[in-house]
Amino acid sequence: MAMIALLANMAVYAQETSGKTTFAPISTQVPSLSIAPDARGGGMGDNGVSSLPDINSQYWNPSKYAFMESKAGVSLSYTPWLRKLVNDVALANLTGYYKFGRNDNQAIGASLRYFSLGDVAERENTGDVPIYTNPYEMAFDVGYNTKLSESYSMGVTFRYIRSDMGVDPQDEKHAGNAVAADISGYLEKYVMMGGAEALWSMGYNASNMGSKISYDGGTTTYFLPTKLQLGTGLLYPLDQYNSIGVYLELSKYMVPSVPIRKEGESDADFSKRQENYKTMGSITGIFKSFSDSPNGFKGELDEIMASLGLEYCYNNQFFMRGGYFYENQNVGNRKYFSFGAGFRMSVFQLDAAYLVSTVQSNPLDQTLRFSLSFDMDGLKNLFK
Repeated sequence: MAMIALLANMAVYAQETSGKTTFAPISTQVPSLSIAPDARGGGMGDNGVSSLPDINSQYWNPSKYAFMESKAGVSLSYTPWLRKLVNDVALANLTGYYKFGRNDNQAIGASLRYFSLGDVAERENTGDVPIYTNPYEMAFDVGYNTKLSESYSMGVTFRYIRSDMGVDPQDEKHAGNAVAADISGYLEKYVMMGGAEALWSMGYNASNMGSKISYDGGTTTYFLPTKLQLGTGLLYPLDQYNSIGVYLELSKYMVPSVPIRKEGESDADFSKRQENYKTMGSITGIFKSFSDSPNGFKGELDEIMASLGLEYCYNNQFFMRGGYFYENQNVGNRKYFSFGAGFRMSVFQLDAAYLVSTVQSNPLDQTLRFSLSFDMDGLKNLFK
């Protein structure tokens, strides 16, 4: 099961080289960190860094928690993975927040995600009785966020990451551990448009900046999926009960490109570049990632991913969503539409999302995502 999952995940980043442009994917480990866990963001084309704050903001932009109207909330999300092939690979995510301080202008948020790769049968020789392992990836994070003004907030999040591929200890492989941090910001202001007061928002999040991860005690290290996300959005009221939000997001992995042999390059020079890549620190890699594409400046532009999300809201109770995500074919070739819906009451909100890939390399194609969120203020009012 795990091998199928890993091969399918690799397919997301695999595309044949065509023309004079070199296929130059970004190589990272712990791919589950890049899976959007909640149905709201998933229903808008994996978009959420600048959308209106919600309980699942911990993944997209934790700074949004400082603008939440409710004092606290908790959400549970479930995402199946490779449902066309297997039925025991899935991502579960639990997240929540709590506001405090003068005028509730500060917040703490936390989340726990667990990505199960199912049961894997391992045999040393053909015909041996299989030994079953349960490979998984998990991450736990906690963050602090505060308003720096009436319209702007910032936050920092710290994360512990563990990746256990269930490899036989005799192979001298074991679980990998890493630590990382996020830095985020969020701004929202009301602007007049066509005689109506619209809400303009902007957000950013630099996530998973930290150590590299190793599965052999540090001999070989790998980059985490460090990413920069920038977005802006506009919520426009159609009338007293109806509104529509439009959100645009651009993102890029801040991870150096894997060295690709240049035409006429000597074995010694290529080996040196490979060694520099393997020993490069994660912080150095962040700066290197903006200028090292084998396709030059065009390659750097190709590494930018884009998503456009729409959200219609009726009376702050019923939601319809749609979105599109684009990634260049020379980097990963993920292209897909997504659709979603949500229903909110005073105590809880239920959201669902469905993804339709326009290429054959997305393991989330035709799968559903679910999120169930609870408003702690609403629960508290029930018992008054």
